[in-house]
Amino acid sequence: MTRTQTRDRPAARTRATAPSDGAARAPAADDVGLRSLLPHLKGHWPTLGLVALLSLATTLLTLSQPVLIRDVLTRIEADEAVGRLVGLLVAALVAAAVLSGFRDYMLQRVAEGLVLGTRRRLVARLLRMPIAEYDQRRTGDLLSRVGADTTLLRAVVTSGLFDIVTNVLMVGGSAVMMFLIDPPLFGATALGLTLGVVAVVGLSRRVRGASRTAQDRVGEMTSAVERAISAVRTIRASGAEQREAQAVDAYTKDAYDAGLRIATLQALINPITSTTVQVAFLVVLGVGGARVASGAIEIGDLVSFLLFLFTLWFPLGRALNAYSRLQTGLGALYRIEEVLRLPQESDHADTPAAVLSVRERVAPEPTAAERPAIEFDHVAFGYGGGETVLKDVSLRVPRGTRTALVGPSGAGKSTLLSLVERFYDVTSGAVRVDGTDVRELPRPVLRHKLGYVEQSAPVLAGTVRDNLALASPDATDEDMREVLRSVNLEDVIMRAPQGLDTEVGEGGVLLSGGERQRLALARTFLAAPPIMLLDEATSNLDARNEVLMRNAIGSVTADRTLLVVAHRLSTVVDSDQIVVLEHGEVVAAGRHDELADSSPLYRELAAHQLLIK
Repeated sequence: MTRTQTRDRPAARTRATAPSDGAARAPAADDVGLRSLLPHLKGHWPTLGLVALLSLATTLLTLSQPVLIRDVLTRIEADEAVGRLVGLLVAALVAAAVLSGFRDYMLQRVAEGLVLGTRRRLVARLLRMPIAEYDQRRTGDLLSRVGADTTLLRAVVTSGLFDIVTNVLMVGGSAVMMFLIDPPLFGATALGLTLGVVAVVGLSRRVRGASRTAQDRVGEMTSAVERAISAVRTIRASGAEQREAQAVDAYTKDAYDAGLRIATLQALINPITSTTVQVAFLVVLGVGGARVASGAIEIGDLVSFLLFLFTLWFPLGRALNAYSRLQTGLGALYRIEEVLRLPQESDHADTPAAVLSVRERVAPEPTAAERPAIEFDHVAFGYGGGETVLKDVSLRVPRGTRTALVGPSGAGKSTLLSLVERFYDVTSGAVRVDGTDVRELPRPVLRHKLGYVEQSAPVLAGTVRDNLALASPDATDEDMREVLRSVNLEDVIMRAPQGLDTEVGEGGVLLSGGERQRLALARTFLAAPPIMLLDEATSNLDARNEVLMRNAIGSVTADRTLLVVAHRLSTVVDSDQIVVLEHGEVVAAGRHDELADSSPLYRELAAHQLLIK
């Protein structure tokens, strides 16, 4: 059920009241950190352990190189053979390069696996969220979290977390070696480096909030583009291309401004890091040169110290940049966690005994023949924070009969079907299917009993076969052709060589409105559930196809229960029961002839449609 299918809702609505699947809680900014990443890494720890060992080996091989170079210089100065040391140096260089390449490949595998797993969890969560959550969220923003945000999460592992860990190992090892070579020179160098590191870390911490804001703006921009594309025909027909482009441009400019704030912060980091290393280099040359001149250290020690300075600073610079990218990734992780912490529909019955009325607990159990297929028992419902939509609605839909819901727009007709499907839970009262409160039935069991055709009769992008197989994956080709014939839609597969594999386009755009509606009906007919809920199921059909569809519905539902919402009374005049709703209340019920005599509202509706004089 989508926004376009909620005609009976108040315009200013918010969350539906009392969702039964748990309360959503948006994570606080401080809640989302590296600890939040751990569940996403489940299953990757053995590979990460191998990566850690490879990083340690690469670090040791890299740190050995300045020591070997110092020994080479010392032996050259002493006029001794250096062939063996040079061989070891070359071997260390090659081994470090090979191990580093293999480590990076394994790390990328983990990162791609992390993105894959996170996208799967996000998609699974999005497809199981309560309908009320979709009512208050924009599709484009949700798509942005699955696409753009998960892509940024890759950087948390590759150029973020592990870059920090591996480079900190290198920095620590280099610092120890520098200290061992000359503690006073190391102290002078460390003082300058510390000032630069503190400045960079302070700026990097501001990147996380800026990144989260930027991703929010990207989500808003994606939503605006999705809105424009989905209604492009209406926009063109209205001559509103320029206005829509300006609306999208406003969101695009917001995304640009947010990205620019991140770029500004990161642009400040690079000059600070380069200036810091230059200052440290000059300190080493000045202080180290003086100590060589005084005889405190040898020239080989100074060269080795300088090499260790570079093996310290370059990893330190990469670690600081990685820390900045890590903050960007954690900003994206915040948005991902926000969705993953949303409630989802439960497959289990979840009605506490306290919500069942005393009447339900003490009433004698009716026999199967006495139980209605659907019963609304003093049902009240309202979308949270908005006007009450249904007020004390009680009605019974006997098994094997056809019941029609009629009334003006906003009367609550479509909402009643949504309560049967348990897209929402009642505020008070009870909805029963086959005598059981729907809150006591696992949703898969409940929905297996029901066939539902939405108000807008959505068609999925793909083929005719894909759409028919949605609820009946085991249906044969002959079953599909038969149901298409029953709704006068066989010509769609006859006019194309692909047959059942004929493409229907995005949202069924390659079909007419009537064809989309008939395909949605065929999808439900193929599943053949015992109870069918049809919401304006023939509103887009011409007179000829309406008659054919009425005959098809009569044939398919001959031994089934049918609850149908209709504005065109001609489609329901032969119903076993017609229920008239107004302002969320049942104001009359009966057959067509009875209501034409007894209900002023029904008589008015029928007169407007020329069904009575």
